[in-house]
Amino acid sequence: MDKIAVLIPCYNESKTVKKVVEDFRKVLPEAVVYVYDNNSTDGTDELARKAGAVVRYERQQGKGSVIRRMFREIDAEVYLMVDGDDTYPAEAAPEMVRRVREEQADMVVGDRLSSTYYTENKRPFHNAGNSFVKNCINRFFDTDIQDIMTGYRAFNYPFVKTFPVLSRGFEIETEMSIHAADKRMQVSNVVIDYRDRPEGSVSKLNTFSDGFRVLARILSLYKNYKPFQFFSLLSVVLTVLGVGFLIPILTEYFRTSLVPRFPTLIVCCFVLVAALQSFFAGLVLQSMEQKNKQDFEMQLLQVASNYHSLYRETEEP
Repeated sequence: MDKIAVLIPCYNESKTVKKVVEDFRKVLPEAVVYVYDNNSTDGTDELARKAGAVVRYERQQGKGSVIRRMFREIDAEVYLMVDGDDTYPAEAAPEMVRRVREEQADMVVGDRLSSTYYTENKRPFHNAGNSFVKNCINRFFDTDIQDIMTGYRAFNYPFVKTFPVLSRGFEIETEMSIHAADKRMQVSNVVIDYRDRPEGSVSKLNTFSDGFRVLARILSLYKNYKPFQFFSLLSVVLTVLGVGFLIPILTEYFRTSLVPRFPTLIVCCFVLVAALQSFFAGLVLQSMEQKNKQDFEMQLLQVASNYHSLYRETEEP
């Protein structure tokens, strides 16, 4: 088991990967730096290897796929995840590691939005999107994570080994944040100085397509993690629609004792039945979600036991 594992997912980062690896080896000399190459074609893997990183490969395209393999293959006391684009300062790494080791944080978030992100980042839609996503998740999941989509994070062993990686792309950071909020993980925010990509380095994040994926993922996870709230809201919307179209029919019926718009009446009845079904579906799914949380707590105990066993084996001479 490693003391600290620095995890760097990379796809065509030849302009910056060497500097990133060297910077983190300098500030965390006791760490093992892993670079996972995701089908790069520009020699990223060789440059990382020459800089002193342990290079491994993930053939399935997508950042989520890379992180899935990282979390599955590596055992460490503390994990530090950072992008290979040299936008995050290595100088913040010791403090993030300290938060995990000494303050028992399950996840530490490198908070760009509270410092230089809005001035350094030259893509205005990214700025607006980050703020929107942050506000949505903090409101929906009653949390206070200051930067939802940052790629600079630290984790402890239990978080990594109990986090189900479902996303394939850049929505993985959003999924991590929601998982931590839903499972009552201890999250700590460390303000960092963000710097934009150096000249010649190109972002792989598409503002609109990846942005829509993130929003769709938020909606999907809200449905999965908060089923009663989700389906109750859907029930209210259906009820309002059904009653809204039903009132004119009832008004005309009481005035004339006639129902001239039978198709509308039938549709209204089906909509109201769907609203009732949606409400009860939310109740059932909420009970299932409660059982899932109980099972997760038992899983945490098992992972903690595995961690202590690995730790003892590492410490034995």
